[in-house]
Amino acid sequence: MSATVRVPAKVNVQLAVGAARPDGFHELANVFLAVGLYDEVTATPSPDGLRITCDGPDAAEVPLDRTNLAARAALALAGRYGRTPDVHLHITKDIPVAGGMAGGSADGAGALLACDALWGTGAGREELLDICAELGSDVPFSLVGGAALGTGRGEKLTELEVGGTFHWVFVTATRGLSTPAVFREFDRLAEGRDIPDPVASQPLLDALAEGDPDALAAAVTNDLQPAALSLFPELTDTLAAGRAAGALAALVSGSGPTTAFLARDEQAAEKIAAELRPLATSRTARTAPGPVPGATVL
Repeated sequence: MSATVRVPAKVNVQLAVGAARPDGFHELANVFLAVGLYDEVTATPSPDGLRITCDGPDAAEVPLDRTNLAARAALALAGRYGRTPDVHLHITKDIPVAGGMAGGSADGAGALLACDALWGTGAGREELLDICAELGSDVPFSLVGGAALGTGRGEKLTELEVGGTFHWVFVTATRGLSTPAVFREFDRLAEGRDIPDPVASQPLLDALAEGDPDALAAAVTNDLQPAALSLFPELTDTLAAGRAAGALAALVSGSGPTTAFLARDEQAAEKIAAELRPLATSRTARTAPGPVPGATVL
């Protein structure tokens, strides 16, 4: 007996970042779009207690202990229902690790839903979202998918209507970036400046609702991009190469270092990806549509 859940990556089409809060987090206006790159998490009973295994391109970089969000998800659900977390979680990894595409968060949401299915706990959507919010800021969106505005530290979601499919190219970098390090660099660069409260862009929300790639390209923003480029300056060349290859928009995905390029259609995305794969700063270039559904039991 087992349960397998497929869960998507995300791109932030807007990431507006406010000043640091007393708890160390930042207020965000974070417009998420789930895109068609996936991890799968399979839960099976384990006689040896909680175990994590992983395969896939970045498997060597995935922690296999209880710091992994998948493990923490299993422990959280087991704790709520008074059971021992006797489960083997196997992650089939295809979302870049430390790439700003919420791969770890996806695994947390996937493990939560897989354990719920395996154990028959029957947790409702709101309870699952509550556990997700305890696990991390991006985990609730990994469960929900589609498109959503995240406020607070990103965990309070308002689902958004999208009027079409957007086509993206994602270039994974030759090394990772730590999300906390990027936020620290954001704080350093912002020192002495007044930081406005983060607000969702109405033109961007309208572009999503209308399915208009040109309007979306004109509206995408990422307040963490200067910090990511400060820590990884070579990404500037990747962004420029994507624009030269015909991308409508080029931005760092979340905290980076994956870079995201909006294309006019599927054919344009394939052309851009082919031009970006040989770059010295590129480990690989992948195409993916969005939005796609969130965590789904297969």
